[in-house]
Amino acid sequence: MGNRHRLLAGVIAAFALAGAAAQAESNYPSRPVEMIIPFAAGGPTDIVGRIMSAKMAELLGQTFVVVDRGGAGGTLGTGDVAKAAPDGYTLLMATVSTNAINPGLYKHLPYDPEHAFAPIGQVGVTPTLLMASLSLQVTDVKGLVALLKANPGKYSYGSSGVGSILHLCGEEFKADVGGLDIVHVPYKGSAPMDLGLLGGEVSIAFDATPTAMPLARAGKVRALGAGMATRIPAMPNLPTLQEQGVKGFECYTWNAILAPAGTPKPIVDKLNATINKSLTDPKVSAALVKAGIDPTPGSTPGSTAQFINAELKKWAPIIKASGTQIN
Repeated sequence: MGNRHRLLAGVIAAFALAGAAAQAESNYPSRPVEMIIPFAAGGPTDIVGRIMSAKMAELLGQTFVVVDRGGAGGTLGTGDVAKAAPDGYTLLMATVSTNAINPGLYKHLPYDPEHAFAPIGQVGVTPTLLMASLSLQVTDVKGLVALLKANPGKYSYGSSGVGSILHLCGEEFKADVGGLDIVHVPYKGSAPMDLGLLGGEVSIAFDATPTAMPLARAGKVRALGAGMATRIPAMPNLPTLQEQGVKGFECYTWNAILAPAGTPKPIVDKLNATINKSLTDPKVSAALVKAGIDPTPGSTPGSTAQFINAELKKWAPIIKASGTQIN
């Protein structure tokens, strides 16, 4: 075969591949999509993932399979998505931990947080609650601060692990109040942390609203304050920490859906439109709000990338000040 024929064959092959790719994009999704939850089943991220996956499956006419792949602070499941084929069939339910905290916390991550993903859209922001053990004789944040300052080193706060968002909430609380000497007790997850709080092993703890609100509503713990700048819609009578004198305090987690870097733009755009349509569905919105999650419809891939970059900048100094690093 001469050079001319080889060139012609190459051009034909390239057009064929381009046509096949375009056909695959236009038919997307033509098979089940995996939604990777990088944390254990039953937690806040799993709750969000299942609500969203069910609606997105309905809108796209294809099965969404929720896969809980927890471990190492969310780095295992997140790393698996980073290495997956960029075809839209493996998605990540990202969180503040996986894509904003872990980059400043872990010396070695199995993914590049800034370049390994194609942001698709934001899902929601999940406030935290500051909870107290019923054995602690305080009813509000001012009373708590007074008690802690009068008894340095006597009381403790729980978290879902060293470097977790709940740990950093505690560190931000200490920094914003100033002069607090309170012992950090890390647990292996929010569920055992909550059990520790119920049993009086720790005095206080921050937890995300999907798991914290049921405990507070059942009277098993005392909710002292909401961790966002504004009150939680599902608990409108609970003042924020800022309202109670902790100036500037705002600690929360969030969820966004990401794909591996290189995922074709038509697929990213289709998924973004599906996310936003899901979030404007009254049943989906109500389910998220009931779970303590504030839906964030209307995001774009670009605004999602900007949001994550801003979160990286927010948490980096707090992580550094805490002195926490994981090898």
